[in-house]
Amino acid sequence: MQNSVLDAPIPAAACPVAPERGSLSHLMQAPAGAPPVEWIVSEGLTAYDDAISFMEQRADAIAAGTAPECVWLVEHPPLYTAGTSSKDGDLIDARFPVHHTGRGGQYTYHGPGQRVGYAMLDLRRRRPDIRAYVCSLEDWIIATLAAYNIRGERRADRVGVWVQRPDKPRGFDGAMAEDKIAAIGIRVRRWVTFHGISLNVEPDLSHFSGIVPCGISNAHYGVTSLVDLGIPVTMPEVDSVMRRTFETVFGPTA
Repeated sequence: MQNSVLDAPIPAAACPVAPERGSLSHLMQAPAGAPPVEWIVSEGLTAYDDAISFMEQRADAIAAGTAPECVWLVEHPPLYTAGTSSKDGDLIDARFPVHHTGRGGQYTYHGPGQRVGYAMLDLRRRRPDIRAYVCSLEDWIIATLAAYNIRGERRADRVGVWVQRPDKPRGFDGAMAEDKIAAIGIRVRRWVTFHGISLNVEPDLSHFSGIVPCGISNAHYGVTSLVDLGIPVTMPEVDSVMRRTFETVFGPTA
């Protein structure tokens, strides 16, 4: 893993695989008496460059002790982002703007109907452990899915959070099909995190076909969303669940 103390992207695969994962404490609660995490939800579509500018400024302010930690929920217009491990061949059809960003990971898609959660947290106060932090982000997503009776799972060889699809044809090896429902990509500067997660609520899934999502080209693995899985939810409903499950993993919000 790259040194993250000064300024480094962190691969989303930083969370260790089983069986080590089972023995790793994911505890990321803020210390007693710490101020709550500011919780911001933006309506409409947020320009990606504006999001980057906000995150960088807020992360610097958190590191300097002049602003509280923050989680910011947004939707973006259709776009692709390329992480620090992206490969040119994974951009199949640049039908939407492409943003090269400093987060870890490869190509991903953002667009309407996808909830992006940018988490700006101070790991010095919580726990200066990047692997535990990435695992905690996964815990947040998995708990959110569980609220809708969806079993989200980690995979040793694939980043993000996955769901099994018994309704789809099995692979040639007999393995059950699996779809990705959430992605993770972070950056850490002076132990303050930014970037974060994306959860597919009701995006246009055909927009993912312009890239090889997160570098995973196996046709046995697709993408899905809450609505695609038959869960008729609205974004405000998902936001409420995400806030509640965030607090179980990371602590109070305000």
